[in-house]
Amino acid sequence: MPSPYPHLFRPLDLGFMTLANRVVMGSMHARFELLDRAAEREAAFYAERARGGAALVITGGVSPNPQGVIDPETKFLAAADQLDHHRIVTRAVHEAGGRICLQILHAGRYAKVDSLVAPSVIASPINRRTPHALAASEIERTIDDFARTAVLAREAGYDGVEIMGSEGYIITQFAARRTNKRDDDWGGSLDNRFRFATEIVRRTRARTGRDFLIVFRISALDLVEDGLDGAETIALGRAVAAAGSDVLSTGIGWHEARIPTIAHMVPRAAFRFAVAALKRAVPIPVVASNRINTPEVAEDILAAGDADLVALARPLLADPFFAAKASAGRAAEINSCIACNQACLDYIFGERAVSCLVNPRAGRELDLIERPAAAAKRIAVVGSGPAGLAAATTAARRGHRVTLFEAADAIGGQLNLARVVPGKSEFDETIRYFMATLAATGVEVRTRTTATTEALDGFDAIVVATGVTPRALAIPGADHPMVMSYLELLSGRRTAGRRVAILGAGGIGFDAAEFLTAPETDTGRDPEAFLAHWSVDPSLAAPGGLLAAAAGPVAPARQVTLLQRKESRLGQGLGLSTGWVLRLELQRRGVGMIAGAVYERIDGAGLHYTIKGERKLLAVDSVVVCIGQESARGLHDALRARGRTSVHLIGGAEEAAGIDALKAIDQGTRVGLAL
Repeated sequence: MPSPYPHLFRPLDLGFMTLANRVVMGSMHARFELLDRAAEREAAFYAERARGGAALVITGGVSPNPQGVIDPETKFLAAADQLDHHRIVTRAVHEAGGRICLQILHAGRYAKVDSLVAPSVIASPINRRTPHALAASEIERTIDDFARTAVLAREAGYDGVEIMGSEGYIITQFAARRTNKRDDDWGGSLDNRFRFATEIVRRTRARTGRDFLIVFRISALDLVEDGLDGAETIALGRAVAAAGSDVLSTGIGWHEARIPTIAHMVPRAAFRFAVAALKRAVPIPVVASNRINTPEVAEDILAAGDADLVALARPLLADPFFAAKASAGRAAEINSCIACNQACLDYIFGERAVSCLVNPRAGRELDLIERPAAAAKRIAVVGSGPAGLAAATTAARRGHRVTLFEAADAIGGQLNLARVVPGKSEFDETIRYFMATLAATGVEVRTRTTATTEALDGFDAIVVATGVTPRALAIPGADHPMVMSYLELLSGRRTAGRRVAILGAGGIGFDAAEFLTAPETDTGRDPEAFLAHWSVDPSLAAPGGLLAAAAGPVAPARQVTLLQRKESRLGQGLGLSTGWVLRLELQRRGVGMIAGAVYERIDGAGLHYTIKGERKLLAVDSVVVCIGQESARGLHDALRARGRTSVHLIGGAEEAAGIDALKAIDQGTRVGLAL
């Protein structure tokens, strides 16, 4: 039978090297240096992706010198006595049948070290430190540092290097007028600003030879003021190709850009137009990136001629066997990246080693080892929310006979609430993955079935994942007809009026506000609407790809106010890499935000509350209660009362406070491995 993805699985001949397919594991800063056995962890992590079918793996960034590290904990490579770590990694990937490139990344003004350097004395808005402007002699040494690190990478067994010239790091800082104010040979004209990049590639090629892969990562779209326009980006791509680069890998946006590029509210492949412009203008293969999370999207990009390869970074966190499953006709079993960023980017920014919400084994391959069960047992899992689904599928893959009980008519639990929030439709893929995996592993699924203690007799072990119930509001008028829980709202059982108060400004409160104020066109599904909303220039004529007019306020169908008891800023618990987008969007829609509110009562006039003793009235038609959850653990307690000992309580049923899909799937996976 012909492959449904013929372009994705076509080999690519680079002359001195042939890649088995068009799947590249894109670079991510995994931060394994923060964990014990860092080299072994890195080796296991990358080797699993190579076994999973990625033709080429790109490592996280390694600086060519101490000045260019992202922070004091990250690595640099400048001497032969540093190669032992790298040899462990390359050996593991090669034994797994893959190829691997070391990414060489100099952070420039993004470096969180006191010795940071840059083309000019211009601080980054995301770094409080001010860089030292490199003298001409220091620039020459830095270029030689890049070439030296590439030579060392070859000695360590890498098949090539990726030179990081994207996302606002030092090469980008030299290329753009925004950060390069020099008037010498390294600034001013386009050729001068590109000289740093082309000299790095030229000297790297001269010192590593023709049979060593050089990938240059280029910003296809800067998304910052005074960034490169489309013609300048093409000129840079041609220049580095002429200097000796074999492949152009694309990045989108500088880290300081105020436009989302990889979060869940970004449509799939939203920036492929910028990659396509490069592909059609340069003489070497081009790699597409950003929000490519299914083989169908990847195949479409390649079939259209918009790129020659696709870079999957977070999608290979979510499922290291993405390529192998797609190639074998098992795409439904791919555990898709949902672009939540909770355990990847947010962990990295929070100084934690990378993992993945939908795949807790990512980055923990040495700890969470999935071995066949010593003896197959009859396992009951009660509740098919994220915790229960993870437990059931993990236990079944190990050989246990699993029965999954679900009182509702469909699996998913609170995932079914999340998936209706605009921008979070990727949770559809998570439910699709679990449905396919339940079937593939032989789990017996009993929907519309309430598990009783008697029905659970005869099972060797019981996993109780019965989830949470919304916490009730306890003030006068809490039973008023205008009051509803977030569960009633998001499930569609109740409809809110035109003026709405949301009590509670945690993640669920923000989801409710997003749900109630979203425009008719879901910009998370429509690339053209997304680009227009964020004032991105699809013609690429504008500097940085930004149109002059920024997106302004919009008039939502409802007037919504978020309130919380805490006096801190609303939304502080939101994700580091996505929270700013949610806050900005709700601000554009005129959502009010009130901190330090004490809820007094609800009546026909609306919500009565006080702030610092001052009485206030918010005239509303509906009040949505998002003040937390309570554990639904009645079944667990009843089983214990009957003397059942092999009972495991997980997810929200175990602890409602702070529960989310990240914690639930992690707990479910660990229990499934332990049974």
